[in-house]
Amino acid sequence: MLQGPPVVLTIAGFDPSSGAGITADIKTIAAHGCYGVAAITALTVQSTAAVRRVSPVDPGLLRESLSELTEDVKPAAVHIGMLGSAEIVVAVANFLKQSELPHVVLDTVFKSSSGTNLLDDKGIKVLGEQLLPLAEVITPNAEEAGELTGSHVSYVDDMRQAAQKLHEIRAKAVVITGGHLDKATDLLRLENGEVQMFKSERQESTSTHGTGCAFSTAIACHLALGRALAEAVLLSKAYITAAIANAYPIGKGVGPVNHMYRMKNHPGGYVKKLASGKD
Repeated sequence: MLQGPPVVLTIAGFDPSSGAGITADIKTIAAHGCYGVAAITALTVQSTAAVRRVSPVDPGLLRESLSELTEDVKPAAVHIGMLGSAEIVVAVANFLKQSELPHVVLDTVFKSSSGTNLLDDKGIKVLGEQLLPLAEVITPNAEEAGELTGSHVSYVDDMRQAAQKLHEIRAKAVVITGGHLDKATDLLRLENGEVQMFKSERQESTSTHGTGCAFSTAIACHLALGRALAEAVLLSKAYITAAIANAYPIGKGVGPVNHMYRMKNHPGGYVKKLASGKD
């Protein structure tokens, strides 16, 4: 019998456009050769144009889903995305405390790219107090890092200071993403204070919906596959850069990245390589 791939559990909201959220996470997990299982935290009414409504699920239903899943399979890593309410944050924190699963990656999702709140102030406070210390690594963007630390994060020096403050409030490893910078820069700060920078050329694209979800989920996959955190961040940044570069138009708003660009029968860079004979 073949040995199965590592199982990665994603706990996140549902985006009907599949650019972000649970379905985007599952695509990312599959693209990394892992097997994805999922627990939904919230339903949304959204498209590539905007998020119109967020409806968190019943916390009891989420707890039952997580219990049933983890009694059946043993995740090698956990990705946490949009949570939707303080009650859901508490439910997830309690689950992690009881289950003690490895390699928890927390993507601190507070707002959609269109500006809709995806977690209220109470939820952000509870996340900082209860959930943040349970994650092996957190992946806030600059705005989210500022929200958590009460500071303004615009430049690389700001990112350094925010990462240090996040450690002071019990975060372990921190990756602050800086896609807004002229040269897209992500900053990794480890528990021992070591800082590493990951830079790439900024891409001008209208297909960037779900970049944070894909990046953090990819990190969870690489950790599940046994890679060290710094390598996981490096490879995940390369993945999301290529997924943006190989994206194609979907919808009338900000389209999704191409999570599956490596597939031979999928639009994107790999098909172009085959056509040019450069496989």
